[in-house]
Amino acid sequence: MYGWIWRHLPGNAYVRALLSLVLALGVVYVLFQYVFPWAEPLLPFNDVTVDDGGESGVG
Repeated sequence: MYGWIWRHLPGNAYVRALLSLVLALGVVYVLFQYVFPWAEPLLPFNDVTVDDGGESGVG
């Protein structure tokens, strides 16, 4: 897939590298701004239960 993207970007290697960086930053931006906030309530990361049975483990 990365090869396909690289072959379809215009310009020489430097321009392609710059465009690849811009595309990667755009994907990261979209993930952090839209996808992760949408998916966060659906994930169980806030349902943490830590129980040591009432003992502190010291002594």
